[in-house]
Amino acid sequence: MIGCVGTLIVATRGADGPGEVILSVRGTREAFLARSDEPLPKGTNVLVVGVRGARTVIVEPWTEMVTTELFS
Repeated sequence: MIGCVGTLIVATRGADGPGEVILSVRGTREAFLARSDEPLPKGTNVLVVGVRGARTVIVEPWTEMVTTELFS
């Protein structure tokens, strides 16, 4: 599960409590509790960086990198 990217459907509150994230697992979409160091708003794309138990993941904000090659 580490390395998966998902979207928060419930905001995280940092140390004050978890949110909820939708992840694609074995071809199906599943909801997991999501914990983060800082509060993250609903709709944030996140990267799973850790797992805590069977249904809780540790997440960080994720911005997909776009690369552009310049040819002259």
